[in-house]
Amino acid sequence: MLTSLSIRNVVLIDKLDLDFKSGLSVLTGETGAGKSILLDSLGLLLGNRAETGLIRQGEEKLSVIGTFTLPKNQEFKRLLDEYDLEVEDDVIIKRSLSQDGKGKIFLNDQQVSVKVLKEIGRFLVEVHGQFDNQGLLNPANHLDILDAYGNYKEKLETVMIAYNCYKQAKNARTEAEKNILKAKEDEENLRHWVDELRKMNVQENEEEILSQRRQELMNAEKIVESINYAYGALTQGADVQGALRQAQNAIDKVNILVNDKYKVLSDMLEQAAIDVSESVNELEELASGISMNQNELESIEERLFALRGIARKHQSAIADLPQILQKFEQQLQSLECGEEGLNNLRREEEQAKLNYIKEANTLSSCRQQAAQLLDKQVMAELKPLKMEKAKFTTVVEKEEESSWGIKGFDNVMFTVSTNPNSPQGPLNKIASGGELARFMLALKVNLAQSSQIGTMIFDEVDAGVGGATAQAVGERLARLAQTVQVLVVTHSPQVAARGNHHFKVEKTTENNVTTTGVKELNDKERHEEVARMLAGETITDEARAAAKVLIEM
Repeated sequence: MLTSLSIRNVVLIDKLDLDFKSGLSVLTGETGAGKSILLDSLGLLLGNRAETGLIRQGEEKLSVIGTFTLPKNQEFKRLLDEYDLEVEDDVIIKRSLSQDGKGKIFLNDQQVSVKVLKEIGRFLVEVHGQFDNQGLLNPANHLDILDAYGNYKEKLETVMIAYNCYKQAKNARTEAEKNILKAKEDEENLRHWVDELRKMNVQENEEEILSQRRQELMNAEKIVESINYAYGALTQGADVQGALRQAQNAIDKVNILVNDKYKVLSDMLEQAAIDVSESVNELEELASGISMNQNELESIEERLFALRGIARKHQSAIADLPQILQKFEQQLQSLECGEEGLNNLRREEEQAKLNYIKEANTLSSCRQQAAQLLDKQVMAELKPLKMEKAKFTTVVEKEEESSWGIKGFDNVMFTVSTNPNSPQGPLNKIASGGELARFMLALKVNLAQSSQIGTMIFDEVDAGVGGATAQAVGERLARLAQTVQVLVVTHSPQVAARGNHHFKVEKTTENNVTTTGVKELNDKERHEEVARMLAGETITDEARAAAKVLIEM
C-alpha cells in the first residue's frame, strides 16, 4: 500500500507532500489542473522513463519519494534476496533526475537500476489507464491470474512435482541413449582397452614400489659399500663388543661393593652389547641380500615404461588405471545389457509422462471451472457498467508438448467482444479506452481477493459514462477498495462521492508562475467539490443537495 508521496519540482508541482490511507481515495479537479502530474510522478517510482522535460522550469533537478508497506509476497521477498536488497518494514523509493539527464534511484538507501525498480514496482502498484500494457492486459500474466483466482495451490504443486519427475525420467533416458550410442561407436576400442588393461594388471601403489626398487638397484654398489664399511667399523680393529663386555664386568664388580647402586648403568652396557651384536648380524644379512641383478633392473624399467605409456594413452595417472578399467568394463556391460536397461528407462519415462498428463488434465479441469466462474462474474459486472452487449471469455487451451512445463500444458487468455456480431479477441486489442477501463474494473472487482498488489490506480475509469453507469463504477471501486487500496482520478461526481478520502488538484498562478497543488478535503469541502462537479462553474443549492444525497447513499 502507498502510504506517502513527496514530489519536488515535477512540471507544475513545486513542493508536495501527501499521505494516503487504505480504502478508496479519489482525485478530482478541473481539466488541466495537473492530475496527470501525480501519476507521472508515481510512475517514476515504478520504473517509468525519466525525461528532463519533467523537471520544473528554472530548477536543476526533480525528486520523488514514495513509501509503501512491505508486500506480503514470497516472490517479492525472493526478488529482494536476488538483488541483495535489505528491507525490514516499509519500502522507501527515492528517484532524482538532473538537467544533464543523470539520475539516481535508491531503495531504502540502497542504489538500484531502472531494471530492478521496474521489477520491484510491479509488486507495489497496478496502474490502469487507457494505455496500460501491463498486468491484466499482458497475456503472459493471464495463466497466473486465473490460477490465483481459482486458488488450487495443491493442484499446482502436484503438477510441478509430476513434471519434474517426468523431466528427470526423460533426461535419464536421453542420457542412457547417448551413452549407449557412444559405447556402440567405441565398442571395438573399449574391448581392446579392457583387454590391454586387464593384461597390464596394475597393482595398488605399483609405480611407487617399482620406482623405489629401481632406485635401489641403480645404487646397489654404493649401498653394499656403505653396509660393508659399517660392518667393518663394528667388527674389525677395535673390538666394540669386547670393550662393552669389559666395561660391563668392571661396573658389575663395583655393584658388588655398593649393593648394585650402578645396576642401571650395567644394564645399559649389556643392552648396548646386545644391540651391537644384532646390528652386526643385520649388516651381514643386508650385504648378502642386496641384488646387483641387471636383468631385474631392466625388467622394472620395462614395466614402468609400459605403465607410463598406457597412462599417457588414457590421459591419466598410473594410479588411476584400475578405475579406468572399471569404467570401461561398466560401459561394455551397459552396452551388453543396454537395451534392457534402456527399455526400463523408457517405461519409467512413459509412466512419468502419463502421470504428468493425468495431473495436468486435473489442473486443466480446475482452470476450466475457474474460467467459467470468472466469466460469469465478470459478465454480471458488465451490465450495470452499460456494457450488456459485451462478452468476456477466458480461453483455456492445451499447448503443444514442446511448451509443457511445471504449470501444466494450458495457455490462458482473456478475450472480449464489445458487440454481439464482433469476434472475440485479446482484451487489449478489441476494447476502446473507456470500455477497456470498465473491463478492467469488472475483472479487478472479482480478482481482488486473489491479488497480491497493495495499490491499484484507475485513471479516468469513468471516461465517457455518466448517471447510473458512473454510479455503478463508483460502487465497484468502493467494493474493490475493501480489499486493496484504490486511487482513482475521476471527473464523475458519482464516483467521487464513493471515496473514503478526497483529494482536490488545483492550479494557481501568482506573479506569472503557475503551480499545481493537492489538498485533502474535509467533509464540508468534499460536499462542495462534488456539488461543483455536478453543477459546473456556478454551484447552486440544488447541486449541494444532490451532492449530499450522493455522498450519503
